[in-house]
Amino acid sequence: MTEKDLNNKKNGMAMMLLFLLLYAAAIGLIIFGAIQMDHGRTGFLPLFLLGILWTCVGWIPFLGLKVLKPQEALVLTLFGKYIGTLKEDGFYFVNPFCVAVNPAAKTRLSQSGDVDGGQQNNALLNAALGKSVDVTAEPASKKISLKDMTLSNSRQKINDCLGNPVEIGIAVIWRVTDTAKAVFNVDNFKEYLSLQCDSALRNIVRIYPYDVAPGVDTTGDGVADEGSLRGSSETVAARIRDEIQQKVAKAGIEIVEARITYLAYAPEIAAVMLQRQQASAIIDARKMIVDGAVGMVEMALERLSENHTVELDEERKAAMVSNLLVVLCGNRDAQPIVNSGSLY
Repeated sequence: MTEKDLNNKKNGMAMMLLFLLLYAAAIGLIIFGAIQMDHGRTGFLPLFLLGILWTCVGWIPFLGLKVLKPQEALVLTLFGKYIGTLKEDGFYFVNPFCVAVNPAAKTRLSQSGDVDGGQQNNALLNAALGKSVDVTAEPASKKISLKDMTLSNSRQKINDCLGNPVEIGIAVIWRVTDTAKAVFNVDNFKEYLSLQCDSALRNIVRIYPYDVAPGVDTTGDGVADEGSLRGSSETVAARIRDEIQQKVAKAGIEIVEARITYLAYAPEIAAVMLQRQQASAIIDARKMIVDGAVGMVEMALERLSENHTVELDEERKAAMVSNLLVVLCGNRDAQPIVNSGSLY
């Protein structure tokens, strides 16, 4: 399906003025014909009937007047045949029998410019509970927005490449670039986009671990790397965007950007994984402390030996090293014991 622009029909104002003049002329014919026939001049009957006829059917051409604001489009069909799309802002006149088509007009998703504030869900809940519902239904617009829209689907629980369940949510910025494809190639382009976002999110998240894990290949080149959901969020978001774009290209939709808005372990393993992270952090800290303590002990022994401050045999050196390591690596402040006698 190829999009056809109908932006050369911006003559709505002129046509509206013409129709109003015809209405005024019809009313004048009715009055003039009625006066003449009242005087017995039956020859003016056709003019009288013509005025009445236009008064009855003259509203039909007004249906062809279309007003578009910036970043709006209207897909038109005539007796089932696609005739073109109005995309630029302006006042148009088209065939009054043309019908605007937008199968996603009544679809409400969690996205900008398309949110009902939860009124529909509240109405369904009140109806299920047997409560009275007072909802004012607004007619769905057949216009298609060409603005950048933000789709934020609900959080999903997905297993990463190690099998750990994680909860993740994304926000996708998208816009319609081909209205004909969006309307005619898929049944409902908003629902189609939402489902493809969920599918792409699952496909990409299953490739990565939550945290960096050894022996995991996230790029597909056969070499283990350090990719992870938490540490490579930009790369993951870019791959999600590309995956969605491949799926929705046939629907005339362009994915501008995709961002991870929420990432956490699933509640059933969150506490265990937190303990694991704490243990890993403690081990790393201990390694740093031990490395630093060993370096300080080596420096102390070298300085004592160079300056000939005290001569220590191997047994005394071992005792000194043990004491220094206990002091430097302990969790609490040392409480030294002062020996007032001889070392021997």
